Amino acid sequence: MTQLRDAETESCPHGPGAQGAYEQTPRNTATRYQDRVDYDRAAVHAVLDEALVCHLAFVADGRPVVLPTVHARIGDRLYVHGSSGGRFSSLDGQAVGVTVTLHDALVLARSWFHHSVAFRSVVVHGTARVVADPAERLDAMRALIDHIAPGRTAESREPTRKELASTAILAVDLEQVSLKSRGDDVVDDEEDLALPYWAGSIPLAVTAGVAKPSPDLRDGIDAPEYAQRYVRPRACDHEH
Repeated sequence: MTQLRDAETESCPHGPGAQGAYEQTPRNTATRYQDRVDYDRAAVHAVLDEALVCHLAFVADGRPVVLPTVHARIGDRLYVHGSSGGRFSSLDGQAVGVTVTLHDALVLARSWFHHSVAFRSVVVHGTARVVADPAERLDAMRALIDHIAPGRTAESREPTRKELASTAILAVDLEQVSLKSRGDDVVDDEEDLALPYWAGSIPLAVTAGVAKPSPDLRDGIDAPEYAQRYVRPRACDHEH
């Protein structure tokens, strides 16, 4: 008997999983909607690479803290950055959580209860490591800049010694990882299908405007191609 796929709870079927999958552990196992969860490495990487911002969670002075920051992935390692004078520099060896979420559509149902959002979200549990090696710090900073705009590091100045000293780089190995996603189909109760209310989804996407040059830009410097036609990478082939 063929198993029917539930549009609300199916996970993101990104590719054949040729890169393998992350190990499922009690730490990264969902307690609800487990059919939405995926551990496929390629699918996880696609979400991390598309998202512009992550949220880093940790405990400071006995209280939970969640901070937004830019991230970048190199292989199975995630890098985030912050000020060396801030809290990031004190997280070496501490347990942290990292999340990213992409919103693909608004889902409008006939009932209030079944309204939802089509999304792809990655949760990472791990131990933070303050990056001290100069070569790794430069590689991480290069990845962070190119994550925002691919190719940008080749067309901008490298950091000075003072700038490097003011920046804290954290590394988190991708080991305890999970991806949860929801499609954009409406899942109404059968008894509500005859109600006279519109139901459907409204697709969402990151759309870049026209590149705006700095007012102090020297004459004759044109916007590069990646600025004129800026798009976020979207490797996922699933129609959310």
